[in-house]
Amino acid sequence: MNFLEFAVWGAYLISLGNFLSRVGLAEQIGWFYAIQGIVSIFMPAIVGIIADRLIQAQKMLSLCHILAGAFMCAAGAYALTTSTVEFGPLFTLYSLSVAFFMPTIGLGNSVAFNGLNKAGLDTITHFPPIRVFGTVGFICAMLFVNFTQFQTNAYQLITSGVLSFCLAGYALTLPACPVNTSKAASISESLGLNAFKLFKVKSMAIFFIFSMLLGVSLQITNSYGNVFISSFADLPEFASTWGARNANALIAISQASETLCILLIPFCLKRFGIKGVMLMSMVAWVFRFGFFSTGDTGSGLWMIIASCIIYGIAFDFFNVSGGLYVDQQTSRELRSSAQGLFMIMTNGIGATCGTLAAQAIVNRLVFTQITPEGVYAGWKTAWFIFAAYALVVAVLFFFLFKSTPTPSAADARKSIEESEPGPAGRVDHI
Repeated sequence: MNFLEFAVWGAYLISLGNFLSRVGLAEQIGWFYAIQGIVSIFMPAIVGIIADRLIQAQKMLSLCHILAGAFMCAAGAYALTTSTVEFGPLFTLYSLSVAFFMPTIGLGNSVAFNGLNKAGLDTITHFPPIRVFGTVGFICAMLFVNFTQFQTNAYQLITSGVLSFCLAGYALTLPACPVNTSKAASISESLGLNAFKLFKVKSMAIFFIFSMLLGVSLQITNSYGNVFISSFADLPEFASTWGARNANALIAISQASETLCILLIPFCLKRFGIKGVMLMSMVAWVFRFGFFSTGDTGSGLWMIIASCIIYGIAFDFFNVSGGLYVDQQTSRELRSSAQGLFMIMTNGIGATCGTLAAQAIVNRLVFTQITPEGVYAGWKTAWFIFAAYALVVAVLFFFLFKSTPTPSAADARKSIEESEPGPAGRVDHI
């Protein structure tokens, strides 16, 4: 399930900017990534309500992928059959696909956590190795579109759509998740608004605020990393370098790094706590952007490779650890809503603001240049600005965030066992 879930995303997430720049939509790249954050603000909550009350999570996962795959294939077909790709039709079809895909990330976690809890297993210990298969799927999809050269055209969208259909069928074979048949919840509870009660707890309020600030960095390299690396092909001294021609394969090192870093999360959480792990992530983002600013596909290739290696810490130590921390620090009745709030703050508000801000910076510094040398200089300045932002966030987090102890695995399992069985049993929809 995890393999296919993230293969759907990996087929286009990194290379979409490359395709858009080739069809004359370079200045709108940010909107295609920002829409992921916009729909993440409300779609996971809506789908979560349906999955909590009406449809089992694994069936809802299947339905969402059918719709996401259909709209993504339609977007690809439009781009392949028209002489001039217009922003409006492509963006509309793409947005509808993303609107149904983004909730499936949380639904997938729900299905996994449900199965682990039923088996009496510890999510902190056993979920990260399972999540590794998602990273493997992401890498395989990236390499496929790279070596088929789909990274430069709309066939990457068709690839994503086909993979969605595969997962839609497979999801129906997954273990059944319970639906909540207890009395109807209030409107605020159904929409997940009750999770905002957590802002009354100072440590959780600061955690969610910094989750939003760190979420600003999440989609910047996804949006522009491939375009940046591919731009070296326009410079005579780098035109024949392997990296300039195989940006997706080079960036795949980032996802390979994720595989190893995910496995380190249980040890690091228990050894350094959530503050230490998230601080590592923030510092890693500084180096992620900083190495991009100083690297190239020639003698400076090692810097780009280093940036890709450190991405595992930058992304996973924040995204996966943050989700586990929220799961352990909230009460049973708030866990689903709290996970939704975490996604809203990071992949919703944070990523949207970050992507649109990055678009403004890149459009001003890069896409206004008329020479390859000017473009290169613009990229260096842009990556430096992003690194400076990440450094400021890291320093503020170090001084302002005070974490509370994370319950032990035994305590977590005991809490789950005491709360079951019953129709109101825990369902971890995001």
